[in-house]
Amino acid sequence: MNSLHVRASLRVRGIDLELDVDKGETVAILGPNGAGKSTLLQLVSGSLTPDDGIVRLGSEMLTETSARTFVPIHARGVATLAQDALLFPHMDARTNVAFAPRSTGANRATANAVADRWLDAVEASHLAGRRPAQLSGGQAQRVAIARALAADPRLLLLDEPLAALDVETAPAVRRVLRTVLRDSGCTTLIVTHDLLDVVALADSVAVIDGGRVVERGSVAEVLTAPRSEFGARIAGVNLISGRAVDADDTTKLTTTWGMTVHGSDRYATGTPLVAVFSPAAVSVHLTAPHASPRNVFEVVIEELEVQGSGIRVRSRSHPDGSPGMAADITPAAVADLGLEPGRTVFFVVKSHEVALHPALPSRP
Repeated sequence: MNSLHVRASLRVRGIDLELDVDKGETVAILGPNGAGKSTLLQLVSGSLTPDDGIVRLGSEMLTETSARTFVPIHARGVATLAQDALLFPHMDARTNVAFAPRSTGANRATANAVADRWLDAVEASHLAGRRPAQLSGGQAQRVAIARALAADPRLLLLDEPLAALDVETAPAVRRVLRTVLRDSGCTTLIVTHDLLDVVALADSVAVIDGGRVVERGSVAEVLTAPRSEFGARIAGVNLISGRAVDADDTTKLTTTWGMTVHGSDRYATGTPLVAVFSPAAVSVHLTAPHASPRNVFEVVIEELEVQGSGIRVRSRSHPDGSPGMAADITPAAVADLGLEPGRTVFFVVKSHEVALHPALPSRP
């Protein structure tokens, strides 16, 4: 097992990343499309060289631009698994998996023993004699997982490995992957857009946006108290950024465009904060109520979408361009209120439903 340290910039892609991963840790890499997630994997795997920076795995420097150090892809001890299993079509499953140890010098008997062990680990021993054309998508991905781990990598990179699988196949492969990652103890980065992958596979989360790591924390921290816009989006909560202003016995947050949010926490005036609250805690009114303690926000509806058995009402983006708020209500309430895009309504949330957290420090 090896720890990972990455500090790399790539001007043409607007990348300025820094990330540390403990040995044996599985980190979910989240972020919007084009944020730099796949670029991070390419920098670590060696398929991309940064303009400036280092990639260190354990005690070995894989990339160090100042010293002109660059370990080639095949010598890094890094295995990559993507959406496409990319199995050799002319080889059966066992030979595909055995190829990894064979390529590092193992004899045929040893390589086959390693292949059999990993095929068993991913519950695919019965597929050993089949060629890729005879495998389903889920079966092929199990074989690909076995092949990646048969190489005995120091670091495993997973680039949306379950994205191409159907909803019936993915859970079984996710379960297998969870087991083998836990048992192998391999340090792992997994790029995903699926919240189930995060919860089932990861120990911690790094959110990348605009080519930078904007949030880093445990899975529980990011999903229950996100401090970045994307973290809030994937966690399914509302997030509003601002600064603390004194109140009587709690703190209120004010935004750059003049919105005030009352919370149930206490912070010094001027502290950068984020307010986080669930869409389920938001009620929708046609006129502003005057009961206390409540936050009352006048918004314009952007869209309505089905969310489980209910309807999610989304407001237009805030004046600073950040995502608008969401409220989860029943279809009956939507019909009764006559809600539709473009209509002005009031989102209401009680102050004790709003959690205030210190904002992450801004990066240069």
